[in-house]
Amino acid sequence: MAKSLADILRVAREQINEISGDALEALLLSNRDDVLIVDVRDVEEYQKNRLPGAIHAPRSHIEELADLEYGHRHPELSAARERMVVLYCRSGSRSALATVALQEMGFQNIHSLAGGITVWDADDKPVILD
Repeated sequence: MAKSLADILRVAREQINEISGDALEALLLSNRDDVLIVDVRDVEEYQKNRLPGAIHAPRSHIEELADLEYGHRHPELSAARERMVVLYCRSGSRSALATVALQEMGFQNIHSLAGGITVWDADDKPVILD
């Protein structure tokens, strides 16, 4: 039987750790420089608004950018296997799927922002606007 997106996301969310906006905001306010925030949305979305300090690694390229052996890897992301990494997207779906992929690549302390930037913004948390 074919799976729906909802089925795939349900399985993904059973395999990952999600972090609430409040918990992430507390980490950011404590100035923890060991937390890497990664925006997995498309470039147009990232340029519109993003979480403070977020790097950009689109979901469509996350495995390439995180691979230590790939020639065009993202240096900060690919080296972050031991760091706390928080991925986010618009609603939490792409980041959940990307979290599963990075877990499979050996990332140890990786989380998806529950509800994505939509919930973050609705809770009036800080964003960078371009």
